[in-house]
Amino acid sequence: MPSEPNQQSGWELSSSGKYWTYAHPLEKSDNDDRQYRLIKLTSNDLEVLLMHDKNTDKSSAALDVHVGHLSDPTELQGLAHFCEHLLFMGTEKYPKENDYGQYLSDHSGFSNAFTGLENTNYYFEVGHEHLEGALDRFAQFFISPLFSDSCTERELKAVDSEHKKNIQQDSWRMFQLEKTLSNPNHPYCHFGTGNMETLSEDPRKKGQDIRTELLKFHDSYYSANIMKLVVLGRETLEELTEWTVEKFKDVRNKGIDPPSFPNHPLTKNELMKQIFVKPVKDVRSLEMTFPFPDQRPLYAVQPGCYISHLIGHEGRGSVLSLLKKHGWANYIQAGSIHGGIGFEFMRVNIDLTEDGLAHYEEVILAVFNYIELLKKSGVQKDIFNEVQSLASLAFRFKEKSPASQYASRMAGLMQHGYPSEYILSGPSLIREYNPELIEENLSWLRPDNFRIMLASQTPPKGVQFTKKERWYGTEYEVRDFDDNLNQYLNNLKGDDALHLPATNDFIPTDFEINKKKIDEKAKKPELIVNTPKLRLWHKKDDTFWVPRANVCILLRSPLAYATPANCVKTRLYTDLLKDSLNEYAYDAEVAGLCYNIENLLEGMLLSLGGYNDKLSLLLEKVVQKMCTFEVDAERFKLLKDQLRRSYKNFSLESPYQHALYYLSYFTQDKMWTNAEKLKELDDITAKDIQEFYPTILSHLHLEALVHGNIVKEDAEKMLMSALDTLQPKELLPSQIICHRSVVIPKGKRTKWVYKHQVEDPNNVNSGIEYLIQVGNVTQIPLRARLGLLAQIAQEPCFDQLRTKEQLGYLVISGVRKQTGSMGMRFILQSERDTVYLENRIENFLGKLRDLVANMSDSEYQAQLQSLISKKMEKDKNLGQEASKYWSQIHSGYYEFDQVETDIKELKSVTKESMLEFIDQYISPESPTVRKISVHLQSQKTITPKYKVNIESLHTCLISQGITRLSIDDLRDAVERGDAGEASMLAILREKLTDESKANEDEITSLMAKLTTAMGMTDNASVNGQIDGTFVSVDNKATARRLSSADAIDPVALNAKQEAVARDHTKLPKGNCIITDPVDFKSRMHLGPAAVPLAKF
Repeated sequence: MPSEPNQQSGWELSSSGKYWTYAHPLEKSDNDDRQYRLIKLTSNDLEVLLMHDKNTDKSSAALDVHVGHLSDPTELQGLAHFCEHLLFMGTEKYPKENDYGQYLSDHSGFSNAFTGLENTNYYFEVGHEHLEGALDRFAQFFISPLFSDSCTERELKAVDSEHKKNIQQDSWRMFQLEKTLSNPNHPYCHFGTGNMETLSEDPRKKGQDIRTELLKFHDSYYSANIMKLVVLGRETLEELTEWTVEKFKDVRNKGIDPPSFPNHPLTKNELMKQIFVKPVKDVRSLEMTFPFPDQRPLYAVQPGCYISHLIGHEGRGSVLSLLKKHGWANYIQAGSIHGGIGFEFMRVNIDLTEDGLAHYEEVILAVFNYIELLKKSGVQKDIFNEVQSLASLAFRFKEKSPASQYASRMAGLMQHGYPSEYILSGPSLIREYNPELIEENLSWLRPDNFRIMLASQTPPKGVQFTKKERWYGTEYEVRDFDDNLNQYLNNLKGDDALHLPATNDFIPTDFEINKKKIDEKAKKPELIVNTPKLRLWHKKDDTFWVPRANVCILLRSPLAYATPANCVKTRLYTDLLKDSLNEYAYDAEVAGLCYNIENLLEGMLLSLGGYNDKLSLLLEKVVQKMCTFEVDAERFKLLKDQLRRSYKNFSLESPYQHALYYLSYFTQDKMWTNAEKLKELDDITAKDIQEFYPTILSHLHLEALVHGNIVKEDAEKMLMSALDTLQPKELLPSQIICHRSVVIPKGKRTKWVYKHQVEDPNNVNSGIEYLIQVGNVTQIPLRARLGLLAQIAQEPCFDQLRTKEQLGYLVISGVRKQTGSMGMRFILQSERDTVYLENRIENFLGKLRDLVANMSDSEYQAQLQSLISKKMEKDKNLGQEASKYWSQIHSGYYEFDQVETDIKELKSVTKESMLEFIDQYISPESPTVRKISVHLQSQKTITPKYKVNIESLHTCLISQGITRLSIDDLRDAVERGDAGEASMLAILREKLTDESKANEDEITSLMAKLTTAMGMTDNASVNGQIDGTFVSVDNKATARRLSSADAIDPVALNAKQEAVARDHTKLPKGNCIITDPVDFKSRMHLGPAAVPLAKF
């Protein structure tokens, strides 16, 4: 039975008796203008946080279920994650599997979900006018999900593909290894993602049906009383309450407690161990892990915050400062990480230098010396006050975030057990000073209560990688702490170089924002300085009214990117500059004021953001250091090594990232490759940097944006001061022209393919980016139609290529924009051959034309309005608005009214003009289409495939009265060849049983007819070309049983003739292979450089 909240605790029953309301005010940020209501449904104990935001243009809902992969059955690891995948595939009320996704896509929305250790979080975002329809569909997933059998098989592939996407990622590998080597009797040691082995093959061997097990899991844990729901919209709280109660009242309450797990994953058996790991990339890191108390019940004091603030400090006297002086480390991170109810970890991560790796035991000693310093010094009230006040400031001036991001986060935070009045502020504020509790938590950080994980491609002397982790294949070794390390730890003597941090001078004290009534808000920044040396844009914040500002300064220099060597020198200069300022700037970062400097194609970008009170002080210091910087030879050597490894490690990134990288190379007039930069790096010396950087600074053009809580006069003063410090000579006008795009010219050779091998030999995935060039970004009619087509294509592309065809976990479509060029792009990462992927993309493009042609007027208008709504979406915070303005300034177009221009054009775009646009610019069959694709092909051997005519199989089934199985269902069954022929036939049997509802004898007879009626088709074709309805299987006998070119009836034959004939083993006709990238680029045209579209 549903529980009844105690009225003394602040809950009151509504007059309708359908829900309880928490009657006391919820503690919220002073900057938060939303209205909130916390209710609990009487029908099922579902707790709901309702949010009324009168200004939001996007509505959202998120539901968090307090169950994650810690609750997976031991024999079905990954089941919680699989449930998350399958839950959204249709409901009894909305059975069409992509109804939810299509509804959201039609109304400027999207959805997502994730599975954690102890929670599963589902959320969506939609145009504010369409919340009720989205909310109704969302609710049904928790009332009557279908978990249909055909979707079950497909989503198994999606889970498996997701795992394979992560196999070569060091973060995933080390996370799983850390879990695998935890207490084997604790579910933390499980494999949370799951794959075909854990969710398909092993269950079948044990006679388990995965769908049946999934239903059991869902029935056991998906209970309203351990769910938390957030609904955010423009509607009044009364209306949101009415909708929520009505739509979610039927979610079942099973009266269960949130799953909890006794004991800690790290026991004495797992502690005091050294885990040596071989990473994929050339990284060197030390991770120290301590069992730690669960911090959620300690929210009022947050001891972990105080402790990690000090251990992870980077200022003078810190652990990092000491390690840098020894040349042992580059970075440090410290923090507590929640595991599950009742257990947590404190982790210290240190990025080691090569020398630091050789002295890793001394590095551990340095950390413990600092911990001992903290224990001996006792808890410092002034440091606690500083941490507390900074947390209070961040909450006081908290800005809005995207609707779904906020809803998802709040639904998760509601599971943390905070008192109802603190549901919004729970982790954001530190409420009590309790030194005894902090010291008690600090006492967990002991030499006998931790273990280390040391990652390096070459293990320390005397260590060999003799073991291999099961799920990711990570090579590793485990050793007890040796005598040397134990001796270090048992004889801590302290270090005079270590001391507690001094008072932070960067903590802001001036929060004046001079808020006033604004009749009409400025729509763009104002150009307040325009000289041959400086172009300064300014906009005083008139929307968000927070004491923050953002400053972006582009230091244009034609020398910075003139050669690969100059590019590398500029990069080393910016890296060394940041390294030298780290101790000074870290206090600013802690106090909410950050800066960065990086090298770009045009020169360097210096950016600052945060509380404006001390921003000018930080800018002044950085610019002064830029001019007076002395290169430290030892730090140069270490940062050069870091950069070398960064260039080399890029070769081990995901295949799709390489596809994007090479396509950028082919479509930019100037881009130095990592190989070219790496070649130059070895010969560069510290002296080279010392002599080089003044030449960059000697001739500059500065373009800057000052945006936020800074008035015009102060903005000009800041930039003129920076200019006076730099003292550059002006550039020639011709030196300010930005880069250009490479454009495929019209003519006979307009389709190009570049093929490259995936450099990581162990990555099973291939990647492709397929780009159709359409025109210049300044061509407004083309830009509007391209954007609309991308909007229309997004959901069908994902549904077809990811959900139905299961080509891979990563399927992306959209618009690619560059200076002087724009186009439609498709990005896929898959185990399939890239030639096959290109054919499937072009097959989809053919369907896309039909999709647009067959749209009703209302469907077309819905897509049009969805795109317009997206473009009209307001910026949520100061940072978003600054990014919008800076992107226009940096682009060189200055098209600050782009949204208004695009919307005006979109309103005139007819469906007929869209079809003309597709026919001329997008269709692969168009004589004027201009396309380039980059193929990154895996080195993994591909098993030979045999062709199966699934339309013949479909026709045979129809002749036997089985009409509900689609060709996609059969394609799914046939392509599941991983488990062999018997497994595939078993899948067909399951599908026939579900769909025909026949008895066992009838099913056996039908299977016999199928397997005896089919014959082998070695060269099945239509007019000499292999048809797209043929799929590949691994087993020749399977292909023989399932293939028959003669068994097609007239209906199937007509469908076949209507299909686009294509051989999926060959590139589509008309493609030219790029064999020499430099020669290719030299033969292409250059698009126009950016020309300002605004007068100034």
